[in-house]
Amino acid sequence: MSFTLPPLAYAYDALAPYMSKETLEFHHDKHHLAYVDNGNKAMAGTPYESLSLEELCKKAYAEKNAALVNNGGQHFNHLHFWQWMKPRGGGKKLPAKLQAMVDKDLGGYDKMRADFINAGVTQFGSGWAWLALKGGKLEVQKTANGENPLMHGAMPLLGCDVWEHSYYIDYRNARPKYLEAWFDNLVNWEYVESLLAKA
Repeated sequence: MSFTLPPLAYAYDALAPYMSKETLEFHHDKHHLAYVDNGNKAMAGTPYESLSLEELCKKAYAEKNAALVNNGGQHFNHLHFWQWMKPRGGGKKLPAKLQAMVDKDLGGYDKMRADFINAGVTQFGSGWAWLALKGGKLEVQKTANGENPLMHGAMPLLGCDVWEHSYYIDYRNARPKYLEAWFDNLVNWEYVESLLAKA
């Protein structure tokens, strides 16, 4: 299975003012494309070529294959990242099943939001903040670089990229402001619900 870069499901300016056209052009067209190209080079002629992307992420991590942990992981993360956002997203009204789990496992929406933003703010250097399902329960997690919850025995349901290329054009060094704007205005909760249903 080779990696390919899918087009965005919305216009490049559709997420403004919370994420600019310029950020999406750089992030999608250059950064994600680099993960696709480098990942394809790293797995060419190896047994990884026959795996699904989810299997590749887990196997690369288990085998400490740094090139595929980072490029395969980032390809997986970004395939979902574009779908975890939508114009006029965010808001406190979550799908019912997801809301019930957030209340039970994470202490309600406000605590979940605060913990998720804190995970992103406190991730030193590059990485991701996550809402993940592990052992049937929701958890807030963070990972470094291209890692994701699949590599740590969990299923990612929502992830926010805290690499600087995700926010520096729009927010400079204000990562907390980016995370707050992203969570409150861009999250596609229906897509999160669809992943929860599959999990």
